[in-house]
Amino acid sequence: MISVEHLTKWYGDFKAVDDLSFEIDEGHVYGFLGPNGAGKSTTMNIITGCLSATSGSVKIDGHDILEEPKEAKKQIGYLPEQPPLYMSETPVEYLRFVAEAKGLKGEAVKKQIQEVIEQTGLEPVKNRRISALSKGYKQRVGIAGAMVGDPEILIFDEPTRGIDVGAKAEIHSLITKLAGEGKAIIMISSELPEVMGMSDRIVVMHEGIMTAILDRKDFSSELILKYATSEIPYQPAADEQ
Repeated sequence: MISVEHLTKWYGDFKAVDDLSFEIDEGHVYGFLGPNGAGKSTTMNIITGCLSATSGSVKIDGHDILEEPKEAKKQIGYLPEQPPLYMSETPVEYLRFVAEAKGLKGEAVKKQIQEVIEQTGLEPVKNRRISALSKGYKQRVGIAGAMVGDPEILIFDEPTRGIDVGAKAEIHSLITKLAGEGKAIIMISSELPEVMGMSDRIVVMHEGIMTAILDRKDFSSELILKYATSEIPYQPAADEQ
């Protein structure tokens, strides 16, 4: 689904992302973990086409994000850490705007809005102003917006930060369900227990480099913390190359 090769991003003299290469497959939840400043959000902004790379390439289902941005972006739904919600609108109004921005028309707009409202549990508040909603419901509106258009890849940046335990559990359940339907899910978080609980694969980053890719069978807080502070780039085993 996603192929990243030798991705590098410089900001002046600062290298935010350093020679990343990895693959993202369908039907899995990938946790991207690392301390603040590790390069997680920068990497996702490049993958989604919001930011250009200094060098390297990103292909989404075979489409280069820079050379074929329209085709590549059709496959991606993105929830940034600060969702760009319009607080004076209702969820229905906001989702209609998102659907039309994604090129949907007519009955397809109504159908998509109703589907994502049902999937994210927004029915009770769909006609309330977003400004009046709880943090948990606001996050659901952002997630629903990412899901509009039925993209095959969903990227969630800190999807449960600042919300209560009940809302977290519901979002976790939704993410698991989407992966079970064959979606490729990337979840960026700085919360180790959440990433370990939600993901079946974890990518660990530290100061712009990728230090590990771990399968669930290898998860342990001690090992992950070790890689999160490592300055040694990940080297795949011979059978992975």
